[in-house]
Amino acid sequence: MLATALIEPHGEPRRDRKARRRAASKIEADAHKAKHLEVRSRGQAERDEARSHYYLGAGGEPGAAQLRTTGRLHLPKHQDTSATLAGHYPFLAEAGLGSAGVFVGQDLYSGGSFVYDPWVLYHRGLITAPNIVLAGIVGSGKSSLGKSLYTRSLPFGRRVYVPGDPKGEHTAVAEAVGGKAIILGHGLRNRLNPLDEGHRTASATDAEWFAQLAARRRDLIGALAETVLERGLSPLEHTAIDLALADAVRSAAVPTLPMVVERILSPDPTDDEGRLAADGRLVGHALRRLVAGDLAGLFDGPSTVRFDPSLPMVSLDLSRVAENSTLISVLMTCSSAWMEAALSDPDGGQRWVIYDEAWRLMAYPALLRRMDAQWRLARHFGIANMLIFHKLSDLDNVGDSGSAMRALASSLLANAETRIVYRQEPDQLGSTASALGLNRTEQRLLPTLGTGQGLWRVKDRSFVVQHQLHPDELAAFDTTARMTSGQ
Repeated sequence: MLATALIEPHGEPRRDRKARRRAASKIEADAHKAKHLEVRSRGQAERDEARSHYYLGAGGEPGAAQLRTTGRLHLPKHQDTSATLAGHYPFLAEAGLGSAGVFVGQDLYSGGSFVYDPWVLYHRGLITAPNIVLAGIVGSGKSSLGKSLYTRSLPFGRRVYVPGDPKGEHTAVAEAVGGKAIILGHGLRNRLNPLDEGHRTASATDAEWFAQLAARRRDLIGALAETVLERGLSPLEHTAIDLALADAVRSAAVPTLPMVVERILSPDPTDDEGRLAADGRLVGHALRRLVAGDLAGLFDGPSTVRFDPSLPMVSLDLSRVAENSTLISVLMTCSSAWMEAALSDPDGGQRWVIYDEAWRLMAYPALLRRMDAQWRLARHFGIANMLIFHKLSDLDNVGDSGSAMRALASSLLANAETRIVYRQEPDQLGSTASALGLNRTEQRLLPTLGTGQGLWRVKDRSFVVQHQLHPDELAAFDTTARMTSGQ
């Protein structure tokens, strides 16, 4: 009774209480019914809207306009790697590197034209290093590709330097494009004075020029001595060279190598104790080989040829001295010194620097250090270096394993973001893939490449390109004339 008194008004008749409860129940039922009607009305509206639209059935359009059968097409499942699918599925083929630059040939996957230009790609931010490594077995077409890349760049204002051509393959090309090939060898009249002034930049003051010239001559004589001695120079030998060179410069406007050799072997007569002569005895006799020994005839007088950096192409033809590796390295050292003077000219423009038969040139520490410096400063000089090999395992012949020379040779690959691989022998696939970071699909592709076909790795992108040659280019680039002349 107490609970009832708290909920219901005191003294309310029972009849009124029942009436009030029935009214509350009716209100609740009416609200539930109204909500149910609203849901039904909304569902009916959605059904009416669906009926007002036409949907194509599972069988497609009826009659002659039918698009597909009523049965479902069941295809067998295929599973493959993304690398394989990217090469075979047409919509995943590479779009190329753009249309600006030098035409190379056809992209064999996409079927489109393949265009390449290291300066354009660098400007667009697609690469950060303009250097190229090109490798391929004999007869694969790598030499023709290298020549096409630099000759087709000439109309764009680029120039070409070949600081060492051991087989003379670039001589005909240089003459065909209006350039010059400097041919040196025993029995020829051409002479090369390593101490020539070389190219002077227009912006250099007299004081700057004399300082640059003195430093370049000193470095060049030291590099020549190291090449012949096949070792580094001691501080005493450096002093002997410096004093002899300074005396030769005071004696002649354009000193020659014989003058320096004479002053190293017969220094200042006031040196009563003969210490200076003893200090420079070995380096003096090493340099004497270039003017009076077995390497004489090329460096023992004033230059009869001139290195002209304004020509569209300059090549140093070493085919007449190809049998003498020491002489090749000495000539390359001289030409590299002159080339560096031209490259340092801020008004010199953009240039290709081609290192053909690179495995022979990299065997000498002095040359390898110069090559490494030019590769690291390629962006500063505005040049694109191209290193041409037969196979990447040639790098294993550079120095001993773990040596500084081997490290320098490996760094050339690291500083080249464009790597072009032509056909390789099966036993070279592992070393090539390891050196260039090729995946398994790319590695298996190399032995199947035909003549003129190459795998291009441009940073992280891969292309398979068929190089295309004009008939005139094919005649000028031919390296098999002596083998086919009798046919």
